[in-house]
Amino acid sequence: MTPEPEAAPRPTSASPFVLEMRGIDKRFPGVHALDRVDIRVAPGEILGLVGENGAGKSTLIKILSGAYRRDAGEILVDGVSIAHSDPHRMLEQGIAVIYQEPALALHLTVAENIFMGRLPKRGFVIDWARLADDTAALSERLGLRLEPRARVTRLSVAGRQMVEIAKALSREARIIVLDEPSAVLGDVELEGLFRVMRRLADKGVGFIYISHRLNEVYQITERVTVMKDGRVVADAPTSSLGPDDLVRLMVGRELGDIYGQRQENTGAPALTVRGLTQRGVLVDVDLDVHEGEILGIAGLAGSGRTEILRAIHGADPIDAGRIEVFGEHVRIGSPRDAIARGIGLLTEDRKADGLLILQSVAFNTTIARLDEVRRQGVLRPVRERTMVQGYIDRLSIRTPGPGFRVGNLSGGNQQKVIFSKWLHADCRILLVDEPTRGVDVGAKHEIYQLLRLLTVRGVAIVMVSSELPEILGLSDRIMVMRDGRVAATLDRAEASEETIMHHCTRPAA
Repeated sequence: MTPEPEAAPRPTSASPFVLEMRGIDKRFPGVHALDRVDIRVAPGEILGLVGENGAGKSTLIKILSGAYRRDAGEILVDGVSIAHSDPHRMLEQGIAVIYQEPALALHLTVAENIFMGRLPKRGFVIDWARLADDTAALSERLGLRLEPRARVTRLSVAGRQMVEIAKALSREARIIVLDEPSAVLGDVELEGLFRVMRRLADKGVGFIYISHRLNEVYQITERVTVMKDGRVVADAPTSSLGPDDLVRLMVGRELGDIYGQRQENTGAPALTVRGLTQRGVLVDVDLDVHEGEILGIAGLAGSGRTEILRAIHGADPIDAGRIEVFGEHVRIGSPRDAIARGIGLLTEDRKADGLLILQSVAFNTTIARLDEVRRQGVLRPVRERTMVQGYIDRLSIRTPGPGFRVGNLSGGNQQKVIFSKWLHADCRILLVDEPTRGVDVGAKHEIYQLLRLLTVRGVAIVMVSSELPEILGLSDRIMVMRDGRVAATLDRAEASEETIMHHCTRPAA
């Protein structure tokens, strides 16, 4: 059976740190990405690493993993300098990096992904029974719910992230970097991850925890390092910095009321759903949202939140249900039908489903409504650039121009490009799934302002979010999902984190 993950034995060293990065410097053409950055992690310490998108966090972690070469500086593990780092060498040193976007072989099983390159054998043949047993035992000890023989392609985004975590922990890593794990994990799964982290920290494993969700930083970290513009601007015990202090250090300004003012006057019913049913997923779901209103959908991972949006948008077939758009009964069999009815969908996984990463900002903005930039089937480049530049200016998209590749933008700016796509398509109903997933606190503020602006213009918004403060701060009404059913619909005045969680978790009658 697979042994419980333990800290790998460390060589005797006078250093009090399992990891030190000293004076790390990195330049790209026209960009000084890292400027003499120092970080350190003691055995058993959980270090928070925070900063806006573009602050240099990802570049620093890619240098630590061996994916990038540093221009200057030194990396020490247990006080021993690592002269030449590459991904294989850093894995041998016990450094595991779990990125926000899982890097898995989707056609293989959970067990095969976790033990890839280390599959148990009986003679020259893979011992499949032992592989499944080892994976099940590992999952149980780590508190993760993983089915060893399940194909990864069938897992949710959250499920794939848990496979990545199990894979790293199975290697007995001594330094584990978690890059925005909560971007794809629900509250229950995240609490399970925190339990595993604390247990491993007690055994000497060091962690670097990267997150834009400050409540998590306070919940799990002991010390926090703040980066801005490629430099470390603060390094202190987490308890010594309040949330306002962290925000000010990260963005260089006060943000004030981050959620903005709620729209007081809503209009006519925009979207009405009755009896929406998808066998094994959704059961008899009803919802209503009006012009100028934000309906928030809360629930644990697997409760059916995302599936509601996909079903309404025609991305997944339904078995029963009636959909009305501005009082008219409509049949939506595909996303094309939904777009024609003025319904846009901002997906949970923007890189896989929301954007064409290798294409330009302009292409991604106009793709849902090409007639506006074509004449007799021929693209009009000047008109396209002019229209897209207008969206860039209105939404404050930080890009060198309309022709810039969208995959090279930060997460927050990618999300704003998706908003520009649906604005260009003249959508009056927006289905928004995790609108601020993986974006920094400054970009969150801008996205919240954009959502508020859309409601002022009469757009009806249905928003799924795993962040309860976001649900409470933005929503006019809140629908709580549990096991594919509507557990409760709450007015904003009667909703709190406690009442939402009560409806999320109470046993079915």
